[in-house]
Amino acid sequence: MVQLGHKTSLRIVKKTDFGYFLDGGERGEILMPNRYVTPEMVIDDYVDVFVFLDGEERIVATTETPYAQEGEFGWMKVNKIETVGAFLDWGVSKELLVPFSEQKIKMEEGRYYLVYVYLDKLTDRLAATMKVEKFLDKSPSDYKVNDQVDLIIWTATEVGYKAIINGKHQGVIYRNEIFKPIHTGQKMVGYIKKVREDGKIDLALDPLGYVKIDAQAQKVLDLLHKSKGKLPYNDKTDPEVIYKIFGMSKKVFKQAIGTLYKQKQITITDQGIAIVVE
Repeated sequence: MVQLGHKTSLRIVKKTDFGYFLDGGERGEILMPNRYVTPEMVIDDYVDVFVFLDGEERIVATTETPYAQEGEFGWMKVNKIETVGAFLDWGVSKELLVPFSEQKIKMEEGRYYLVYVYLDKLTDRLAATMKVEKFLDKSPSDYKVNDQVDLIIWTATEVGYKAIINGKHQGVIYRNEIFKPIHTGQKMVGYIKKVREDGKIDLALDPLGYVKIDAQAQKVLDLLHKSKGKLPYNDKTDPEVIYKIFGMSKKVFKQAIGTLYKQKQITITDQGIAIVVE
């Protein structure tokens, strides 16, 4: 069944002067306007399209891909403010409305916000809301420590950043454990650090334990290879310099070069570190 606000694959059933009509099943024939038609498209071909209502309440299809589909979170720019609310650029030709009633703070033109895309059951139209908390899954999660997850950085707090996990749950990345630049709206891979008894989730940006050290050790090794096998840094180097060059804390750096030293991949001297030449 064709769902508004979702991508789907539909069959071309006929060609007209203003576009192709696609088989929408119970929705009937759905127009794909000429601007989305390509020369190789022919009758009975299946095309991947996004389905929504246009400004005249007609169901239409586009080959454009939105930044977020119905039921998903997205980071979007406000194109304009009108009497009914803010209109967002969401990757397709028709802008997405955030009604004033769905704005936690007054949206401003030109700024980006994290929103949730939903289908208004009364109007059958797609809209967005800043009130993302009510769409997060509050039921207990089944994440395990060190599980790799997809994150959207949501908002900065006093202790760090809130992030949305796999488009469902909320977690926190603590500021003192962030060793690379991140920003709100960013999509990135993260790891489950801890699931607390109250259900709250702590996150990490790197794998935990030995996996973390291996990953960071590889990063040091990669930089060494790019620097002709030598770097003027060691366990005596200032922490700020370590962070600037390697993007990690001095503690993690020392563990990383310690791992490489034990594996006999590098030497550590007063002048810095160097790759062992066989």
